[in-house]
Amino acid sequence: MHNATKRDIKIGMQPQLLSVVTYTHLIIGDTAMVEDRTVDKFGTEDDVSEASLTRRRKIEHIEICLDEEVQCQRSTMFEDIEFVHNALPEINKDKIDLTTNFFGLRASAPLVIAAMTGGHPKTKNINQRLASAAEELGLPIGVGSQRAAVEDPSLADTFTIVRESAPSVPVIANIGATHVDVAPEAVEMIDADILAIHLNPLQEAIQPEGDCNSIGALESIASIVESVDVPVIVKETGAGISSDVAKRLEEVGVVGVDVGGVGGTSWAGVEYFRAQKEDDDLKAQLGLEFWDWGIPTALSVLMVLDSTELDVIATGGIRSGLDIAKALALGATAAGVAHPLLRQAVHGSSLDVVVELERFLEGLTVAMYLTGSEKVEDLSSKQLILSGKLVESLKSLGIDYQKVARGI
Repeated sequence: MHNATKRDIKIGMQPQLLSVVTYTHLIIGDTAMVEDRTVDKFGTEDDVSEASLTRRRKIEHIEICLDEEVQCQRSTMFEDIEFVHNALPEINKDKIDLTTNFFGLRASAPLVIAAMTGGHPKTKNINQRLASAAEELGLPIGVGSQRAAVEDPSLADTFTIVRESAPSVPVIANIGATHVDVAPEAVEMIDADILAIHLNPLQEAIQPEGDCNSIGALESIASIVESVDVPVIVKETGAGISSDVAKRLEEVGVVGVDVGGVGGTSWAGVEYFRAQKEDDDLKAQLGLEFWDWGIPTALSVLMVLDSTELDVIATGGIRSGLDIAKALALGATAAGVAHPLLRQAVHGSSLDVVVELERFLEGLTVAMYLTGSEKVEDLSSKQLILSGKLVESLKSLGIDYQKVARGI
């Protein structure tokens, strides 16, 4: 059957005419598909408990991200940033130091293995491969939302495997803004160094079973900050963080944000495919309409840094070491990657993940060499050439793009 994409819709197809998405057996060895309904040994077809639905959703997200075209059509805006080439760098490339201070912790490079998964028995091996790669390279690593393990403690090992496999690197726990009571448990579960609170209103709005009651979210975040003894950051999941949101987060004690901007995986797109599977034409149509909704990653980084003193992780569409260098030049503390590592983590080995990460790190090193940057922090003072939609957006928002370009 034809798997419809956003491009199909744009040329005139109607959602109700599209075929239901058919998932393959990429990672669910014990799962069978019966008439497009998932039945596995961890929950029957009729099992509609909260824990079961969360568990199934976890694995569906992985499958869709691997099987379907779910990338944003809009860009990160990093293409509107260029470095000024230094033909006389006067440094030794082999002695460039990528070591960075990551929220008070040492990291071997300003690259984060961003939150991806956990919460289904089949995700344990994925997290083990990612964590082993993080340990090998000395990189920070995040886990997916720990909600599933809170609802069903038997799934905790799909998260604890991360600390077991990466005992010496910064590990980032992950909960939703409403999960105030379980925040300490989430941190303790994986002996986390940092707690991330994820915001995903766009995804919830498209998700067939989404929760769109956001009243009191900021108050809950403030309570979480008070309830744990590790730094708390807030992460978006593909739609970016604005100046106003960043300021409000800073006021309640959040120390940093992962902007999770537009330009990478579209979670509206992911939920579009899930809505198709559920024959939910309205949600599918909304997924198409809001596929590219949000703030591009580069712009979001600048909006946060222009309005707060928060540390910033640039995640969302980071696809090269040069992208990382540009993010650091804007003032980000680090950059995060997820989708580029997913296939290796699912189908390959930890070594395959390491090889992919080393590609990013080498690209960053070359960018530093060509700008005469011996240390990561040197990038933030380098002159930039800004153009295109990024400049137009900064002007519209009243942000001094010339100051940004001068590296001030």
